[in-house]
Amino acid sequence: MNLKKLIFTVLLLVIFYYAFIANFFITISIIAFLYVAFKIYKIYARKKLNKLSISKEVFRESEIGHFIALVAKVAKADGRVDELEAQLISMMFDDISKVFDEKEKTRAIMKEIFNEEKQKDDDTQQIAKSLNQLLGRGLHKKKQFVGFLIQLAFIDNGISKEEDKILRIITNELEISPEIYEAIIKNFEAKMKNKQQSMTPQEAYKILGVNETDDINTIKKAYRKLIREYHPDIISSQDKDEAYIEEATAKTQEINQAYQIIKELKGK
Repeated sequence: MNLKKLIFTVLLLVIFYYAFIANFFITISIIAFLYVAFKIYKIYARKKLNKLSISKEVFRESEIGHFIALVAKVAKADGRVDELEAQLISMMFDDISKVFDEKEKTRAIMKEIFNEEKQKDDDTQQIAKSLNQLLGRGLHKKKQFVGFLIQLAFIDNGISKEEDKILRIITNELEISPEIYEAIIKNFEAKMKNKQQSMTPQEAYKILGVNETDDINTIKKAYRKLIREYHPDIISSQDKDEAYIEEATAKTQEINQAYQIIKELKGK
């Protein structure tokens, strides 16, 4: 082999090494580092989150605590907490508490905050303003929180005048424009447009997956199972787009309507 060929071969081997082998190991090292860093962050975030359940006072000052307070305002806006609203809130407590180590304690704290806040009606604006400061400038999480609050208001067959008033106060303090708020409302209405006043008894039974001969307890069990399966999860929604809560709301509303139709047929 002459010198030129030798030099050419060596250069090719060097290029091959740095282009493929060295870069491969560098890439693997970077991936491994990022994976370890992510795991460390998850552990840190989990520990930070669990500190919230030290006391009701600490939890109340968190983003979640503020959000639960606003949930209470919307739920009680029209004078009473509807049965389906109560179920949705209960499932929300379950969804949130499952990410804490002390699940029962956390759930009890959230329930206490909710019960206290639903008795007050003059601090909604201040709570929303405080939550806005905690959330910072990012709009995504604010829209998700508002989407859940709108979903809560929608779940009992539409948004009442009182609920709309509360929601507008909240969205204004969260720096969400009236145009964005109304666009979210229209999306919810569009999802539900074809599901109201058009469901036959046969469709209702099919939606709940029950038979006409089933007793009311069997039907109620099927209804609650479906509601729990399809309700919007406030924790899971953090990683999903805006359509998630809208679609979950439409499905929940459909299940609720089917249940109401069957209850009337059964005379319950």
